[in-house]
Amino acid sequence: MRFLGNIEAKTDAKGRIFLPALFRKVLQAAGEEVLVMRKDVHQRCLVLYPESTWNRRMDALLEKVNEWDDVGQQVLRQYVSEAEVLTLDGNGRFLIPKRYLQMADIEQGVRFIGINDAIEIWAVEKTQQPFLPQEEFAEKLKAIMATNH
Repeated sequence: MRFLGNIEAKTDAKGRIFLPALFRKVLQAAGEEVLVMRKDVHQRCLVLYPESTWNRRMDALLEKVNEWDDVGQQVLRQYVSEAEVLTLDGNGRFLIPKRYLQMADIEQGVRFIGINDAIEIWAVEKTQQPFLPQEEFAEKLKAIMATNH
């Protein structure tokens, strides 16, 4: 399952928004009905994970966390407590709770960005933040692709 796209949309007064049809089709083709949303760890945006992707990420985190380690438990607790389970309504909409809108500085306009197996949701005003200037992007991509694994 791979999401690809860069689509603008608007929330309504209640914080509901349509998941772009392009992304809904990917979810439907994969048989995914449940999404998990959380604030990104590094950026002021929200991330939607299909349930299977979220479960894989949780399994990877749980493999690393020692249940007897206080710090590991705090990280796990915070990671999970900042997540919200979502389902789309019959029209393909979902509600972004107010606390999540605040976490990502979203007022009304958003930009959905498909990133492999997840979907980022940015405030339209902040969508320059995740991108590099074109020349710097080209150089960094070249460096990454030239690295031997």
